[in-house]
Amino acid sequence: MTLPFEPADTGLRKTLFHIIFESDTRAAKIFDILLITLILLSVAVVFVDSVPSLHARFGGVFYLLEWGFTLLFTLELAVRLYCLERPLRYLKSFYGIVDLLSILPTWLSLLIPGAQTLLVVRVLRALRVFRVLRLMEFVGEGRMLTQALARSYRKVMLFLFTVLLIITIFGALIYVIEPPEAGFTSMPRAMYWAIVTLTTVGYGDITPITPLGQFISACMMILGYSIIAVPTGVFSAEVIRSIHAERYSEEACPGCGHEGHERDAKYCRKCGTWLDEETRDPRLKDDTDGASQEGH
Repeated sequence: MTLPFEPADTGLRKTLFHIIFESDTRAAKIFDILLITLILLSVAVVFVDSVPSLHARFGGVFYLLEWGFTLLFTLELAVRLYCLERPLRYLKSFYGIVDLLSILPTWLSLLIPGAQTLLVVRVLRALRVFRVLRLMEFVGEGRMLTQALARSYRKVMLFLFTVLLIITIFGALIYVIEPPEAGFTSMPRAMYWAIVTLTTVGYGDITPITPLGQFISACMMILGYSIIAVPTGVFSAEVIRSIHAERYSEEACPGCGHEGHERDAKYCRKCGTWLDEETRDPRLKDDTDGASQEGH
C-alpha cells in the first residue's frame, strides 16, 4: 500500500511506522482498533459530561478520564511524528490537523474554561476505520456522488434562486396584508415566515390571521410539497447518469453498430462480434489453427 508519508530509516521508527500508519499486519490492525475505541470512548465522555445530573455526580471522574484520553492521544501524536521522515508534512495533512485539534481543547481549557467541549472533533479520527476494515473502495462511490453534485450545481443553484424569489414575493405580500399585531412587523420577519411555511416546517410562532393571509399560507404549503422533490430528482438523475457512464461504454459494435455494452464485455450482445478492435478475436485464431490442421 502506498502512503503519502515516508517512514524513517532506523529500525524502531520504521517498525512503529508500519504499526501506526498501515493495517496489513496483526499489530497494525490491533493498534487501529484500540485507537478507534479510545476515540469513541473519549467522545462519549464529553457527551455524558454535558448532562447536568451526571456532571454533578461524576464530574471528577469525567475530568480524570478526559485528561487520561488527552495524554494518550498526545503521546500517540508524538509517536506518529517521531516515526516519520517529514513530520511537518503530516501535520499539514487532514489527519494531522484533526489529530492536533483533538488534543488542543483540553490543553487550552487550562487557560480558557469550557474549551474542552470542542473535543467532539475527535470523532473525525474514527474515519480511520475505513482503512482498518478495507472499505477504501467506497471512496470511488463517494467520488461519483461528488461528481454528480458538481454536474447538477447549476440546476440546483437555479432552483435555490427560484425558491428565494418565491420567498421574497410571498413575504412581501404577507407583510402588506397582515397587521403588525399578527407578528409581521418587518420584511425580514415576513420572509422568515415564508421560509418556514414553504419548507412545511410550521413552527407556529408567527401565523396569518386574515382570511387572505391564510389562503396565501395554504398556497405556499402546497407549493412547498410540489417543489421539495425537485433538487432530489435532479441529483438522482445525475447519479444514475454517472452509474450508467461508469458501467457502460459508448463505443459502438463494429459489426452492427449497437451501443451501450458493459465495459468488460468481450462480444456484442446483439450480433456476437468481437468488440476489442485493438486485439484479435480468439475465435478467429482457433478457426485458423483448425483450418491449418485440416490442410495437413
